[in-house]
Amino acid sequence: MQNFLTGYQLSDATWLYLSFVLILAVYFKFSRLWSLRNLDLLLLLMISPGLLMLRSGDEWQAWGTWWLMGVSSLGLVRSLLDVLFVRRPRLEQNMNAAGMSFLTAATVVFLTTKLLTDPVQKETVRALAPTGGLTSEAAMATDVLTPGTESSSGPTTALVKRAVDSLSGAVVQQSQASSDQRGDVEIFMIRGLAILSHVAVIIGLLVVGRQVFGDPDLGFAMSSLYILMPCTAYDLGSVIQVLPAALVVWAICCYRSPFVAGVLLGLASGILFFPAFLLPVWWSFYGRRGGSRFALAVGLTAVLVVGALWFVSRGGNELVESTLGYVRWTSLQIWEESPPQSIWGYLGPSWRLPLLVAFLVMVVATTLWPREKTLAHLIPHSAAVVLGAQLWYPYQGGVYVLWYLPLLLMVAFRPMMTNHQAPEITPLTGWFRTNSKRFGNPSEAVRV
Repeated sequence: MQNFLTGYQLSDATWLYLSFVLILAVYFKFSRLWSLRNLDLLLLLMISPGLLMLRSGDEWQAWGTWWLMGVSSLGLVRSLLDVLFVRRPRLEQNMNAAGMSFLTAATVVFLTTKLLTDPVQKETVRALAPTGGLTSEAAMATDVLTPGTESSSGPTTALVKRAVDSLSGAVVQQSQASSDQRGDVEIFMIRGLAILSHVAVIIGLLVVGRQVFGDPDLGFAMSSLYILMPCTAYDLGSVIQVLPAALVVWAICCYRSPFVAGVLLGLASGILFFPAFLLPVWWSFYGRRGGSRFALAVGLTAVLVVGALWFVSRGGNELVESTLGYVRWTSLQIWEESPPQSIWGYLGPSWRLPLLVAFLVMVVATTLWPREKTLAHLIPHSAAVVLGAQLWYPYQGGVYVLWYLPLLLMVAFRPMMTNHQAPEITPLTGWFRTNSKRFGNPSEAVRV
């Protein structure tokens, strides 16, 4: 960042301390020390030290892994118990909406500058850069999260990769640049996509606060806290983490439309595996009629994504690898040895089976109970499912914080939402019958 701000230098640890003080000043309720809001705030603040340990060196990786798994477990319990907290008083922040808006905008500018100057994660480069960005200096840096981090991407990511390939090729051809500079163009596009993904999360949280929660101040509070969290700054360029989380946030924004929510969750499931576990919970939320439209939207999205990928693929092997390769089938081998950086490298693979079984039982339980769900059940259950996936995922389980951070923010800030039920869905036959009568009688149509 010294290229943009002369003399500016801010380490990860310094940003952690400064952001902690700023977050406590804005959000901590000093007049009600034992309030649920303060406990939730402390839980959110506990995430970042674990990531800082992972970034501090090999001697701290074990501590960071255990720390994040513990925080994920606490977040899981908090999400499952959320429906029991029936008294949720409105607690205003220590800064008004105008101040939080300015704080969010200023932080976005600083973090955008950081993203444009810091190295891009190798994981993201491998997933989105067609040429691997090997000619770019930014791509030659080490991973900024944890060495050895592995995460599979799906068919939606493959389409994004094709788009990056086409756009970078067009830019290089139009500017008559050398082929060696194509990697730099790809890295620039990846950074732009990361910025747009974070902005989508911020705007989505604003819309959730205003349109869903009915309180614009809550939207400003969630978006400001999201961008102030040190864990967000640590994983700024991780498009593979942020993009599916943004789609899940916008699915909650559009929960009144089962079809739109199904399309968004279908796209998110095509990027990474974890949104696929949200589909049963959302299907049960919409009920029989709305669930049918939701499932139809997910199926159509999958067909369109695979069809578009088949159209741009160079062969059948590439299509199969892009559609099925993102499911890490070796993770289903319960006794398979895991990388040493993973928590299973310390515990051993024998603990993975009971945790996986418990996770599947939790998914089934949140799908079946309660039978008639409201948004007060859907949001915490979705957060619990994503957090639960962290506990058994064999490759660096627990470290993918941006998967669940927006959902956990909504759990912490949401008001009472007993009336936020699934929309009434009119059967298609009834809709055709009503409109056929209306259009069949011109005078009646005029009266309507």
